[in-house]
Amino acid sequence: MVATSLIALDSTIIATAVLTITDQLGGFSQFPWLFSIYLLAQAVTVPIYGKLADTFGRKPIMMFGIAVFALGSLLCGLAGSMVTLILARAVQGIGAGAVGPMSITIAGDIYTLPERAKVQAYLAAVWASSSVLGPLLGGVFSEYVSWRWIFLINLPLAALAAWMILRYFTESAPRQHHRIDYLGAGLLTLGAGALILALLEGGHSWAWNSPISIGLFAGGVLTLVAFALVERRAANPILPLWVLTRRVLVASSLVSLLVGAILLGLTSYVPTFAQGVLGTSALTAGLTVGALTLGWPLSASQSGKFYLRLGFRITALVGSAIVVLGAAALLLVDADSALLHVAIGCFVVGMGMGLVASPTLIAAQASAEWEERGVVTSTNMFARSLGSALGVAVFGALVNSRVEASDHPVAAQLAPAVHLVFVGVAVMAVVMVAASAAMPARDGTVVPVPESPHR
Repeated sequence: MVATSLIALDSTIIATAVLTITDQLGGFSQFPWLFSIYLLAQAVTVPIYGKLADTFGRKPIMMFGIAVFALGSLLCGLAGSMVTLILARAVQGIGAGAVGPMSITIAGDIYTLPERAKVQAYLAAVWASSSVLGPLLGGVFSEYVSWRWIFLINLPLAALAAWMILRYFTESAPRQHHRIDYLGAGLLTLGAGALILALLEGGHSWAWNSPISIGLFAGGVLTLVAFALVERRAANPILPLWVLTRRVLVASSLVSLLVGAILLGLTSYVPTFAQGVLGTSALTAGLTVGALTLGWPLSASQSGKFYLRLGFRITALVGSAIVVLGAAALLLVDADSALLHVAIGCFVVGMGMGLVASPTLIAAQASAEWEERGVVTSTNMFARSLGSALGVAVFGALVNSRVEASDHPVAAQLAPAVHLVFVGVAVMAVVMVAASAAMPARDGTVVPVPESPHR
């Protein structure tokens, strides 16, 4: 939980300090890269860390991730220009790519199936708390201390997390002497990186039909095709192609992709709607979308009772149906709606997420042996990162189609623009129901989990 709090806080804490940072360092036009480069570096490294963890064990990969994240935080705190700050954020992202999936993989190793739902709820609670505390802490540090402490505060937290894992997590992982698939890792990084970069920056830094956008999409697809050909012949592939042939893994990854996209859409545009259309303060707008992250851990903490009795597929179907209900409630929101209406819709979506996100991930983990679990978990996490990038592209395009490239859109423009986001969320929620229905039945998903040597 301490390790997870590092990357959870850094995904939100910088949001309220952007103007303070750019006032001192300049480069206001470059500030979106502070978010994009972090997400990009994190996303493309996740699958690689998953395979390395299955080869060398979870502990060394987790320790490496914490160390790199701490180094990136130090470099961010010492940055003297926007360019160096962006590069330091990339270093942070490389470390975060290890910490996130390793936390969940370690939980899958040391806890039994009934215990895992409660543990996943604890980890979800970290993200929920960070989504509320992050912007608040960012504002406090930037206004009363220094924006540099937004990053430097990570150093004692990283030291504490590293010490606790080093001291209390005993792992006797079976060392496997395999040749590392460097070519596959390189192709995956380049291909996935090009596609995610195209999704993140398309329509913002360059037009969708510009040569750079077309080049990134085409180059990314061709590189991933080459990656697939290499992996078919690799003795120890960095991302085995069997993850695309197992029904439970494909279904859970599709659910995770949709979770990432829906979460991005609501957390990005609900505060915009609350401020720009309903006229609330920034703090009130943040608390409104915080209802989503309040409902998530509440239902996630109870999901174990559901999937142990009903199975993973039924639990995921119930959760995705609740997401549809919450999305339907948001479809009824307009310029005359009460703020409570928006918060209730977000809360219901969060309740559904807690019943679909954790059970589908745990189902995927339960279908794999120890030597596969790192790849399985990282694939799921990679799908969520890809979903976030896809959400940036889809929802950004929908909003921009109505605000006519205005830097300061008025409420009359924002209301129909954000309504399109709610429509997109509803469509994705319906697709999530179909993805949950594609999960195998209970007997086909849950396999006996052997007693772990890493307890």
